[in-house]
Amino acid sequence: MACKIKGYIALRWFGLAVAAFWVVLDQITKQMALENLTPVPQSVIDGFFNLRLAFNPGVSFSMLTDMNIQNMPEILGLFAFVVAVVIIHYLGKHKERMSYILGLAFILGGAVGNGIDRFMHGAVVDFLDFYYANWHWPTFNVADIAISLGVVIMLYDAYVESNDTEELEIDKGEDK
Repeated sequence: MACKIKGYIALRWFGLAVAAFWVVLDQITKQMALENLTPVPQSVIDGFFNLRLAFNPGVSFSMLTDMNIQNMPEILGLFAFVVAVVIIHYLGKHKERMSYILGLAFILGGAVGNGIDRFMHGAVVDFLDFYYANWHWPTFNVADIAISLGVVIMLYDAYVESNDTEELEIDKGEDK
């Protein structure tokens, strides 16, 4: 029992350290964007990638930006922190798989990074702008990268776990 508790605490601290890395990286890059960029795109790779300062009062990929809800940034910021508390609870719980811990930690770091923006700026600071011809991806930031990578890692973990479960069921069937 003591070993399981120590493992739970160690995994939680590891996950929190990874999340903190993403929060710090996100906030540093956003501060640099605030100090050095304007809404006018600065070409980095002509015809493909710009740096430009943008503020997203909505949710991921600029959804809900047209909704005029009073206190929307604060509501979304509080929601991000509620999600963070739930994720912290699950770090180190139920699974001891590194992919599971990393996926949750990446999502946690991104959620906290964007949540901080909502309270400090009233919107999320975005600055990475990818496009090609008439196609334009919504401007995003490092926290969005962390969240997206975290989701991909969690999907990978679920896939691996489902395959492990199938192998266990096959092995049980062969023993009979």
